[in-house]
Amino acid sequence: MNLNPTVVSLNNNQQVLVHQGAEAKLYSSHFLGKSIVIKERFSKKYRHPKLDETLTKERTKAEAKYLVKCRKFGIYTPTVYLVDLDKCSIYMEYVFGCKTVREEIEDIQNKSDNIACKLQNLSNKIGTTIGKLHENNVIHGDLTTSNMLLLDEKLIIIDFGLTYTEASAEDKGVDLYVLERAILASHANCSQFFKDILFAYKLHYVGSDSVLVKLDDVRMRGRKRTMVG
Repeated sequence: MNLNPTVVSLNNNQQVLVHQGAEAKLYSSHFLGKSIVIKERFSKKYRHPKLDETLTKERTKAEAKYLVKCRKFGIYTPTVYLVDLDKCSIYMEYVFGCKTVREEIEDIQNKSDNIACKLQNLSNKIGTTIGKLHENNVIHGDLTTSNMLLLDEKLIIIDFGLTYTEASAEDKGVDLYVLERAILASHANCSQFFKDILFAYKLHYVGSDSVLVKLDDVRMRGRKRTMVG
């Protein structure tokens, strides 16, 4: 993940704005002598102020909870140092030297030999990690190659703002479908890559069979919506 700012804003707390998304801003800063990232959710003006405050705080709490919870399941996530609900902010580990999976795929396709082998190695990491999430009934809700970081041989999952707990195969199938659509939309010639992710997922998650059946159902519904327009 590239946290080198293109536009830098420095405030009195020595926080440097490095990214702004649809739901939150990311700042680089320091806390207790550590380099950190602060994720600060901002209000949405179109929502009723009281509802907006409640939703923003609840999503901040939920994201922090799953960042911590997933580490207990053996899934790499940034370490959480502090949650400031007054500012709807999470202070977390700054992962130095990482890149997003999206960047890694682009690098492999554009600059590498042994493309198939390297993509298969990457797909195995992703499928195994999603299997761990679903084995523990964690639905990420926004699985994309931009929400996965690579550091050395570790796959790190980020952005748990839409995450929830659910045991149903349907929800897990939708989780996989979101990733499939994201891969096909962002990366050319990667249909085999997603198949390899599913292969690793099936190997490492005992309950995968029913999820993959639901994934096919979700795909069918998606195709019907596309045909109807």
